[in-house]
Amino acid sequence: MSQITKRALAASLKKLLAEKALDKITVTDLVEDCGVNRQTFYYHFRDIYDLVEWIYTSEASAALGEKKTYDTWQQGFLEIFRYAQENRAFVLRTYHSLSREHLERYLFSETYALLENVVEEQSAGRSIRSSDKAFIANFYKYGFVGLMLDWIGAGMKEDPRALVERLELVIHGSISAALDRLAH
Repeated sequence: MSQITKRALAASLKKLLAEKALDKITVTDLVEDCGVNRQTFYYHFRDIYDLVEWIYTSEASAALGEKKTYDTWQQGFLEIFRYAQENRAFVLRTYHSLSREHLERYLFSETYALLENVVEEQSAGRSIRSSDKAFIANFYKYGFVGLMLDWIGAGMKEDPRALVERLELVIHGSISAALDRLAH
């Protein structure tokens, strides 16, 4: 029952975000739209920003799934773009609000998880320090998230598939090459 209530609150927030800015939505607006009382909201979430964080970590993380290997990273990154497109109002309203940090935290977390798996897979058979692997994953994470934030900020107009294809052309083989240079 708890997950059903959380999903209902998430749906209400997304509905309200189609009409007004996140900073203008109150808990009262949310519970009235959802048909629950304030106590129910506060049982599950500290505030609306906590709900935003829950949406990103639960819904959006499911979009990435198991696409976290060298052969599937492009599909995983494309799934993050697709999630943003399918939840356009939610993503744009959080991007342009005080809770932008929740969107950024989600993007950094999911992108790092994807890249961490890719780097780990590509480093098999090489003697590489964990800190070097983390450095490589972090380096690419910032590039990926920067591209995504620019895309969101520009209104999500460019085709995500074209972005991911260009990104693949730019970084093809560079993770493996970096691991070769760091091996000891």
